[in-house]
Amino acid sequence: MAGGTSAAAETSRRPHDSPVRGLTVEHRTDPLGVDADRPRFGWRTRSAGRGWRQGEYQILVASSPGRLTAARADVWNSGRVRSSDSVAVRYAGKSLRASTRYHWTVSVWDADGRAAGTASPSVFETGLMSTDGVAGWDGARWIGMKGKAPNSAGAPMLRKEETLKTGSRRQVREARLYISALGVYEAYVNGHRVTVEQDGVPTIELLPPGWTNYDARVNYMTYDVTDLVPRRPDVTLAVVLGNGWYNGRVSDGSTYYAKDGNALAVKAKLLIRYSDGTTQTVVTAPDGGWKATDTGPYRADDIYDGQTYDAREELPGWTSHGFDDAAWPDVERVAFEDKYPDVRLLAYPGETARFIDRWDRRPQSITLATGVTGQEGSPNGRGRIVVDPARTVTDPAQAASASVTIGSGETAVFDLGQNMVGVARYGVRGPAGAKAEFRFGEMLNDDSAGADGPEGSVYRANLRSAKATSTYILKGDPKGETHQDSLTFYGFRYVSVTASETVTITRLTGRVATSAVRETGTVTTNDPDVNKLASNIRWGQRGNYLWVPTDCPQRDERLGWTGDTQVFATTGLYNVDAGVFLSHFQDTVVDSQTIYGADKAQYTGVAPGGRYNFPGGGSGWADCGVVLPWTLWQMTGDATVVEHNWSSMVRYLDWIQEQTGDTYAGQGSLTGDWLAPQKTSAQLMSDVYYGYSAQLMARMAQAIGRSTEAEAYERLFGRIRQAFVTKYLGTDGGRVTLKSGLGEASPIEPGADPNQKTEDNSQSALLWVLKLGFYETEAQRRTLVGLLADNIGNDAAYKEAHPDSIRVRYAENTLSVGFLGVNVLAPVLTDEGRADLAYKLLHQDALPSWLFSVKNGATTVWERWNSYSEDAGFGPVGMNSFNHYAYGAIMEWMYAYMAGIARDPDSPGFKRFLLQPHLDPTGKITRVSGAYESPYGEIRSAWAVEEGGRTLAYEAVVPANSEATLRLPAVSADSVREGRTPLARVDGVRFLGHSDGVSSYRLLSGRYRLTADLR
Repeated sequence: MAGGTSAAAETSRRPHDSPVRGLTVEHRTDPLGVDADRPRFGWRTRSAGRGWRQGEYQILVASSPGRLTAARADVWNSGRVRSSDSVAVRYAGKSLRASTRYHWTVSVWDADGRAAGTASPSVFETGLMSTDGVAGWDGARWIGMKGKAPNSAGAPMLRKEETLKTGSRRQVREARLYISALGVYEAYVNGHRVTVEQDGVPTIELLPPGWTNYDARVNYMTYDVTDLVPRRPDVTLAVVLGNGWYNGRVSDGSTYYAKDGNALAVKAKLLIRYSDGTTQTVVTAPDGGWKATDTGPYRADDIYDGQTYDAREELPGWTSHGFDDAAWPDVERVAFEDKYPDVRLLAYPGETARFIDRWDRRPQSITLATGVTGQEGSPNGRGRIVVDPARTVTDPAQAASASVTIGSGETAVFDLGQNMVGVARYGVRGPAGAKAEFRFGEMLNDDSAGADGPEGSVYRANLRSAKATSTYILKGDPKGETHQDSLTFYGFRYVSVTASETVTITRLTGRVATSAVRETGTVTTNDPDVNKLASNIRWGQRGNYLWVPTDCPQRDERLGWTGDTQVFATTGLYNVDAGVFLSHFQDTVVDSQTIYGADKAQYTGVAPGGRYNFPGGGSGWADCGVVLPWTLWQMTGDATVVEHNWSSMVRYLDWIQEQTGDTYAGQGSLTGDWLAPQKTSAQLMSDVYYGYSAQLMARMAQAIGRSTEAEAYERLFGRIRQAFVTKYLGTDGGRVTLKSGLGEASPIEPGADPNQKTEDNSQSALLWVLKLGFYETEAQRRTLVGLLADNIGNDAAYKEAHPDSIRVRYAENTLSVGFLGVNVLAPVLTDEGRADLAYKLLHQDALPSWLFSVKNGATTVWERWNSYSEDAGFGPVGMNSFNHYAYGAIMEWMYAYMAGIARDPDSPGFKRFLLQPHLDPTGKITRVSGAYESPYGEIRSAWAVEEGGRTLAYEAVVPANSEATLRLPAVSADSVREGRTPLARVDGVRFLGHSDGVSSYRLLSGRYRLTADLR
């Protein structure tokens, strides 16, 4: 959507007085470019009364708004369907036509047949409805600059002018741009950048069309460009192409990677519809009058290294009509389809990565350094920067708008106060030819041994080989020049600026780009440290949800690591509307399975691309291919992802069984419990993940009507369980031991102590055994819980009894898990009745802990528990990202247990859900407020401990057409009251029982304000 009115904008102006609202198609609001033959519809209903349930619905789809009546709907009239479904309801009307706008609405009735209302009309628009890159494209071909050698300097800039068929009786009614690239693109229509709408304003995307396995699928985008094709006799279409992920080191090792470079290309179709019903198209074609050059200002671009822009080479007006391109070379067909004849060209199904203005950050301080001093005698021999106090700004209010002048040999360091992902926008003034270099980093150097420069300079060692530099060469405009990179991205909090000549830097702004566009959940408490942790987790997700869920946004990696993705997915889906984003990633995971996976069956450690895809055991990472569909189904209530991926998941489980046979052991794991302080056998972690995947397969099979397969996977799970118990659960002398030291830890973990051994009764092993029930008796379970509590407690007696354990190095009540233990730690503890330990771990700020990073100044979550400390400096540089969301998986527990908004596994999508707030036994947190916009509407759960701990005040909202099971701590059932009435006696509330200090109820939809006595 570019320029003025879009489908979403039309919706934003509609009245919202109907109780039926929140209409979606394919889980998006008023989407363009829907390529589903039978799209999924969804809606929500609000009701002021309690207990409202949908009994029937009727969907109408029509070719125009005027036909949206039961008698005139010319595309689909579902009739009155007796069902409470309002999520992922399948279209069942006439065959949909490509590039067509459809109007729709839904009417609902309650369970007693009373009309509840009809939604304000909504729209959706189909895409090209093809996958072969031919049908619907009207002859558009992949084209690039003729004669341009891959990797040669200069980004290709392509343009074409076309005469329109307008006249006195024929005007442009609407225009759509369908476009893709091998590489990334900026697109222009009639001199205007093509944008999308965000928060009601045109917004620039970053690096469309994103990243896929290019030899399996490429995405195209759809834009409404009607307002960019005004009443004039011609149209100009222009495109800049960047290397992106297609042609850079980031794809080294991929099947589509070429050492000498890949030719960049664009494929586009501009469809123009006129008022008289006729159409016209402008397409990319080698003989269609397109021209190209690489002599413009875009001199170099790379995902890892940054971008070089030479403003002296700008070509004013090149995107508009009338520009003289006679001297430009022609274009040529890029024979992509010849090399990859089976590649699919598909409409991108979700929200693109774009800039979100409200998250922009201005400097909190600006430091001007004129040199280095104090090298001799400094702890690391690097000295410290020499600060010019006259040009240094420490007041945040002044720094936000201050300008700074630097000369050759000087450095300005901008602190934006927040680690973020995107680019910097900056103003610069100086002589023509002056070169300003903007280098990005996440931390400042201290005087520790791990620093890579003088104290106060920007630390960049953890970027490894990534140059992460924005280079701008001035054209010398005396009024100043403004720039922001468009063909790369950076992960940064700090920007270090140097220049070849004296220049003035103004209005530097950190511009945040993300695919995590629409936030759906919040958790806040009265504890500022816990709130900061939640903020850090959210910022980490923003930065790493960029087209694919990446592991880090700053160094020479930035890959879609599947292990990180699966452990964080539930947190990610609570925080933002990421269902389509992660479903699309799952498609990429399946593509990678067939391209890179062993025997075309093993899921890979990275998707897309082949960089770092290890050929050996991939447990915990490869299992993303099973865990992610399960998580998406549970959180969204849409089983399509399970059905769509079923054959792929079966292939993976069959492959493991072929590898290990009747040993029922996992495939092995090169990664193990990644970066855990206490080492666990990597094979044990593989075995539990094999069991976990089998268990999830059994549950998913039952849900999609595959009962025979469900029984088979239940039997498989049982055999894995028995084999595990036999191998790892020792009971010699009546003493239970979980032999998690049986085998080596990850053999590839960088920075690990080579002399550190795996240990029995490790935290991660105990957690997974308890989660999966890998024990034989309740007595064993109680013993295992005790072993876990002792390990976490880590008191003097425990250390004395375990002198060789790594735990002796750490404080009491500290965690010792890695990537594969972090998301199960607090939930398992709470489920086993040890919420006290979960809260102690949450509040802990000694190493290792979540708040250790908060205490040491973090604004995002780190990759290592010890990434940095003010006392010891930087952690091992080989694997030390300061923006790495995996450990942020604790936020799943904050939603589901602390606030108490938890899904019911037997009712995916929060149709029925749990309200299970767990109070803080430490007393530090006395107030919690949680909210989550579920598929049925917003769920709220808020509690406060009052009167010195004697009383609990609790508020909850259960959305219409859903219900909840409330489990509320209370001294007795009678003490739980709504007003003065015991909750058990309130109409519509079903009392389920009281035990172990918890009263349970079934709540119908509505708002509840309750109190309970705690003692």
